[in-house]
Amino acid sequence: MALHRYQSADIAHWRKSRPQEERLADKLLFLSAELPLADALSAIRQQHCKVALLGIPEDIGPRANLGLGGADQGWSAFLSVWLNLQANAFSQPIGPVLLAGHVECADLQQQASKLDVSQPEQLQQLRALCNELDQQVEAVMAQLFQAGFYVIVIGGGHNNAYPLIKALATATEQAVHCANLDPHSDFRPLEGRHSGNGFSYAWQQQLLANYFVLGLHELKNSQASLTQLQQAGAEFVSLQALFTRQQISWQEALDRCIDFVADSTGAIGIELDTDSIELMPASAFTSTGLSVHQATQYVYQLALLPRSRYLHLAEAAPARHPAGQDAGMQHCGQVLAALCDAFMQAKAVVADSHADAAID
Repeated sequence: MALHRYQSADIAHWRKSRPQEERLADKLLFLSAELPLADALSAIRQQHCKVALLGIPEDIGPRANLGLGGADQGWSAFLSVWLNLQANAFSQPIGPVLLAGHVECADLQQQASKLDVSQPEQLQQLRALCNELDQQVEAVMAQLFQAGFYVIVIGGGHNNAYPLIKALATATEQAVHCANLDPHSDFRPLEGRHSGNGFSYAWQQQLLANYFVLGLHELKNSQASLTQLQQAGAEFVSLQALFTRQQISWQEALDRCIDFVADSTGAIGIELDTDSIELMPASAFTSTGLSVHQATQYVYQLALLPRSRYLHLAEAAPARHPAGQDAGMQHCGQVLAALCDAFMQAKAVVADSHADAAID
């Protein structure tokens, strides 16, 4: 089964209690363990639930891209913080939230852990495992999209952008438009699946339409990637244009991104690589990124678009924190929770304006 469906017992070890207080963990909806997945999702949607949370606990994609591991812990970091936030008048503005569970990938993780990326043959095996993971993620996401959910996907590498885009394109029968807050374009060559070529694979298969990279680092993208990005008709605003040369303001760049991905029909995906955020414990740590507040504004303003269907928060890696795993869990958890809240806040505005009638 591609989806491990959570029940209340699955999150008990993360929950903290205090007298006379309710936490978000106390307000969640869970899928029936007995019904077929499509029926279980339909039953939850009938409870006026619009948002589903899904975890992907893997780091196969980043390692297959010759990067560092640790992204498999992003989902746990998020849950350890978000579940314990206060349930009050400000929380869950979009209504009840489904904690769907996580994609089953422990077996793939175990196989990947034995592979040495310095050995070409084993690197190709790792990339083959990433391809298998694509199929697992796509199978779960297809059902969530077909059921009409907005989906927040947390954890794992940016390789998972490809199966997300593929599932949404299949569900809507149209190519998907994507905004990506990321110093990397992830448009590397089609050399076997990994975290650096999710968007180039999606474009090559005509699943990706308008693509905009916000915060691209001019010196962290190969010329081959930049050339292919141009050939795809994609656009970007670089960190250097924003802050070094100050050729454009942050809000002007964000407006340009929004206009580009909204300029056509078709669903929109909101992608965010957490290594875009300054000092974030991530697969590719950066000291020269954007602030958390800029990242939450990016998510909020993109999520106000009625056609935006998912938020993908990739590459958070708690073990990469300079102070160690525990500090990284707290740091990653707080940032991921803030980004998740920004998406829900915006979708509450969309719901209030009745602009999501196409989904309901």
